[in-house]
Amino acid sequence: MSLSIVFTRAQLGVDAPRVSVETHISNGLPSLAIVGLPELAVRESKERVRSALINSGFEFPNRRVTINLAPADLPKQGGRYDLAIAIGILCATGQIDAETIHQYEFLGELALTGEVRPVSGVLPTAIACLRDGLALFVPYASHFEASLAKGGLIFGAKHLNEICAHLKGIDTLNKIEGCVPENLKTSLPDLSEVKGQFKARRALELAAAGRHNLLFFGPPGTGKSMLAARLPSILPSLSQDEAVEVASIYSLSGIQRQTDRLFTAPFRAPHHTASAVSLVGGGSHPKPGEISLAHRGVLFLDELPEYARSVLEVLREPIESGEIRISRANGTLCFPAQFQLIAAMNPCPCGYAGHPSVPCTDTSQQI
Repeated sequence: MSLSIVFTRAQLGVDAPRVSVETHISNGLPSLAIVGLPELAVRESKERVRSALINSGFEFPNRRVTINLAPADLPKQGGRYDLAIAIGILCATGQIDAETIHQYEFLGELALTGEVRPVSGVLPTAIACLRDGLALFVPYASHFEASLAKGGLIFGAKHLNEICAHLKGIDTLNKIEGCVPENLKTSLPDLSEVKGQFKARRALELAAAGRHNLLFFGPPGTGKSMLAARLPSILPSLSQDEAVEVASIYSLSGIQRQTDRLFTAPFRAPHHTASAVSLVGGGSHPKPGEISLAHRGVLFLDELPEYARSVLEVLREPIESGEIRISRANGTLCFPAQFQLIAAMNPCPCGYAGHPSVPCTDTSQQI
């Protein structure tokens, strides 16, 4: 068979639309062309796939190979399509039986040796794939992340040969069991470690109970940052659905949440030199910003007056709506951003205005 269709998933914000990898092998001068709005990393996959197939003991067709990534108007980026392209070529050349290939989806980047490397966005892909009732092959390094999507067939593979052996029925891969561990002890700073600070602790407890935003105001060394870092320890634990939702956002950024913090509210503390884009998300290929990484948790802005005014102004709409919409020429993406804002600031540039024993060195205009 000189034509094959293999399924994979793109990454479009928190969504993972299905992509059909159509492979056609025809007579002509040896070449490999990839069409369907691929970016540079996707176009370079032809060299990775060629070497991976040869080094894995398969034949690479010495004919004209055309690969279409459909839908054609959806931008494709990254190395996440390598595995699906390789499987498509093997099916089109008859080296793998293509009869049951439509039951699976494939996600992963290939090394030149045929090793399957991890990619970002595995968890949203796994959730979308299982929702459609298909089995999924993912890199073994991402097996824990994929296991958070419960209720379907997910297989983790370290090498291309393992996937091919599974498809041929020679050696079956073990299914990744969906498991979301509960009642884990966390290593987060805890409010019980704080001695004294009764008024500040009371304010922190009220803020936690009512999900209120909070501003700590005082001279350096009074414990503002220490108290803010301990707010997640008194916030309610995330439910399983909330934990998976937060882990999905982290997955889009290529970050895997620590196992002992899956059910703990996230805590993000960007430096005061952070740009507006790093806070709200964006870029040429929009990714979640700090406010989305703090979804269902805490966003802590230390040294609040040091942030640029334009950076602080972009927080207005997400605080009110609980989401951030990023518009680009090729579409609009929506990331969740239901966070609790905690900020800290000094009373003046030197920090000692009103201090009983340390004199302030700033002018009234500076203050």
